[in-house]
Amino acid sequence: MKELLYIALGFAAGTLSGMFGIGGGTILIPALVFLAGLSQHDAQGTTLAIMLLPIGLLAVLRYYQSGHVHFYIAAFICLGFLIGGFVGANMAVAVPNLILRKAFGGFLLLVSIYTIFAK
Repeated sequence: MKELLYIALGFAAGTLSGMFGIGGGTILIPALVFLAGLSQHDAQGTTLAIMLLPIGLLAVLRYYQSGHVHFYIAAFICLGFLIGGFVGANMAVAVPNLILRKAFGGFLLLVSIYTIFAK
């Protein structure tokens, strides 16, 4: 069931967003490419659909016109992101600043290494 994968991706993105204050695209774009098999364009367009109103409206429109938006997937990711954002924010406020900063840096390092070396 792909829907459960999409909810889990949304939950992970929401949790990490709540913890580190990062945009979901940092997590969702690589995950949609490598785990869900979307093209880079489709992953970007679908991720923008999650942030549709108001910040991504024009960008989503352009990706949609090019056929690169999957609203069905975006809806399930939104559900997971909503819950995950709340969970991550609760986790983050319980962690001392220095530990949170180091965890955030480690997370970005892992994402960058994976992005550089993934085939």
